[in-house]
Amino acid sequence: MELISFRTPGLGDQSYLLVHEGKGVLVDPQRDIDRFLDAAAERDVDLRFVLETHLHNDYVSGGPQLARRTGAELVLPAGAAPTYRHTPAFHLEDIKADNLTLRPVHTPGHTPEHTSYLVLIDGEPVAVFSGGSLLVASAGRPDLLGPDRARTLARLQHGSLHRLAGLPRAVELYPTHGEGSFCTATGAGRFTSTIGDEVDTNPLLGIGDPETFADRLLAEPMPIPAFYQYMGPANLRGGEPMPAVEIPEITAADLPTTDDTQLLDIRPRPAQAAGLLPGSVGIELTDDFGSWAGWLLPYGAPVVLIAEPGQDVTEAVVQLARIGLDTVQGVHRPAPADQLGPGYELLDLDSFRQRLAQPDAQLLDVRMPSERARVSWPGSVERFLADLVTDGIPAELDPQRPVLVACGSGRRAAIAASLLVRAGHRPAVLSGAGVADLATEA
Repeated sequence: MELISFRTPGLGDQSYLLVHEGKGVLVDPQRDIDRFLDAAAERDVDLRFVLETHLHNDYVSGGPQLARRTGAELVLPAGAAPTYRHTPAFHLEDIKADNLTLRPVHTPGHTPEHTSYLVLIDGEPVAVFSGGSLLVASAGRPDLLGPDRARTLARLQHGSLHRLAGLPRAVELYPTHGEGSFCTATGAGRFTSTIGDEVDTNPLLGIGDPETFADRLLAEPMPIPAFYQYMGPANLRGGEPMPAVEIPEITAADLPTTDDTQLLDIRPRPAQAAGLLPGSVGIELTDDFGSWAGWLLPYGAPVVLIAEPGQDVTEAVVQLARIGLDTVQGVHRPAPADQLGPGYELLDLDSFRQRLAQPDAQLLDVRMPSERARVSWPGSVERFLADLVTDGIPAELDPQRPVLVACGSGRRAAIAASLLVRAGHRPAVLSGAGVADLATEA
């Protein structure tokens, strides 16, 4: 048996291609399916099954399109009941291909229909694809379907984790969600593990009572990305094929002037700091670009990318398409001589500390509440980055005075700075460091 993993860092997810004697099983693929098809073709694999562990909340699935392209059998949990043709996976009803057996195990908690798949070769269990159930040192969040169902799902997750923990210790554990995913209840660690290692080290498996377990999972609610509400319905219907990643170039004269068009600046942080197009939102193109864009921009609004001359924008289009944002109209590349609007200051830790000592300094902390509970920043105005969009810029911030912005590393603070600039403020960003570093003596 060969196992090929496909890491999608910005989503904190992994998809898997299991290959055994020329037959392939693909698990939880994203919408950009060519990377999976290429891997299968390189190995001359006959793709027999595409498995979905649940209706995903964090991306548009590529499962239906893969099944259409390859003729593979598309398998979803029976309780998912999507609108397209598929094979329903019922609890403990085996799906077989010669000496390879896939055994669905109902593991509700992350979602009600969630199903894991135990892989048996010649009747021996060797691996389990656990999706958003048992994760490495963690478990999938039970609150993504709303607070009213969160406690019920948390109790179900307790039973599901212990059901999987009863498998043989040597069984390899392959979760879909992992480090960096907003679908994990607590900080997930490595990407793969074994049942034995999780029994020995996963702190959630040490909680015997379902109510205590639910208390633990729901004690520190994490924000839910705004675009998640659109992913479940999209996967229930079956997503459209990936759009073309080639987009047209747009000159300054042809830039849209309508209020609904979003100008999304993907340039490196120093370029954004030097000047922004008026009204734009700056989200530097890194692994999590798509998630932040989907969280902060109006979902489905037309988008024009702002990029450096020569900057490759393909990755930006792909990341947006993974979450169903197919509305990129084109890319505009400001020339060096173009007159941009105000930007923001980028400060290292020492310079930022010096600015904190000035009498006109006002402080903005854009970390999550759970982060602020662990390490505080006394005297700061607290508003999570995404809440700057939904709740607005805090009224207590004076536009006539500089705003010193910090987060955990500078990433979110820089995005927040572009929102502040758009609102007429003069921000300075702690870049390359975070609030925890400020709390440490120089």
